[in-house]
Amino acid sequence: VSTQSTGTFQHYFKQINLRVLADKMSKKRGLSVEEKRTRMMEVFYERKDVFQLKELEKICPKAKGITPMSVKDILQSLVDDNMVCAEKIGTSNYFWCFPSQAAMSRKRKLSELDGEVSLFKKRKLENESKLKEAKESREEGEERKVLLK
Repeated sequence: VSTQSTGTFQHYFKQINLRVLADKMSKKRGLSVEEKRTRMMEVFYERKDVFQLKELEKICPKAKGITPMSVKDILQSLVDDNMVCAEKIGTSNYFWCFPSQAAMSRKRKLSELDGEVSLFKKRKLENESKLKEAKESREEGEERKVLLK
């Protein structure tokens, strides 16, 4: 095989690799569910308004790149997690979430967790004192020493 034909093959394979790389880069990567949820929350925080589902199905694809088919599912998951409020008035469903609501829910959750932490600390102290009492009341006999060995 001559060096000229080897160079031609290398050039040919280089072109194929560049085409494959370009194809991979041109394909858009879909958003994960968590990214969609975050972007939808951004819509609520930025617009600070009340929306119907139809409005969100128009806004989210244009503003945040969320596919229209997944808007309803993502919205329902946010409602289920109490991140977005929903209310049915007559035949219409309205959805909203304001930044102040998110801050209040975080504060409420923080106070609940603080209460749980203090409860567990109290239980820990009680259990440590019971363990200390049990160790002090234990008899150190010859039979026990033999069994422990």
